[in-house]
Amino acid sequence: MQRTTITLDDALAAELDAHMAATGATSRSETIRDLVRRGLSTVAGGPAEAGCFGVISCTIDQSVRNLAARVPQSRLDRHDQTVAALSVPLDHSTSLDVVVMRGRVADVTSYAEALFLERGVMHGTVGLIPVAEDTTRHVHNDGPPREHTHLKVRSSF
Repeated sequence: MQRTTITLDDALAAELDAHMAATGATSRSETIRDLVRRGLSTVAGGPAEAGCFGVISCTIDQSVRNLAARVPQSRLDRHDQTVAALSVPLDHSTSLDVVVMRGRVADVTSYAEALFLERGVMHGTVGLIPVAEDTTRHVHNDGPPREHTHLKVRSSF
């Protein structure tokens, strides 16, 4: 393990301590490691060809011309990657949309980035869950063993 020394101003140190209290972390080092790990996974996103599930969330101003039609159409255009979608009305013109997609990191992140650039889309975030396919031969229920694929959630990309 590498030792790194950092200096934080008082306000940032207080925010870090408040985050520790809220999450139940036992030390600043543990908290900073967790925040760095999450920050790097968001920035790096993983290798472009790696498999993942992406959870994309954003708010959508439904009053922006054609946006209410374009966003669902963009999911239909990617029907082979879209696993689920949920739209929750927040007020008279804004909805919170959550989409779960499956595919390569490059495909999921490019869809999310294009969505976030649309006028009327705000507060966009994407979370990536690394997965790998595992082909095995075994029995489900009755019958002979057969080869098929299972997804395995990985700890990192």
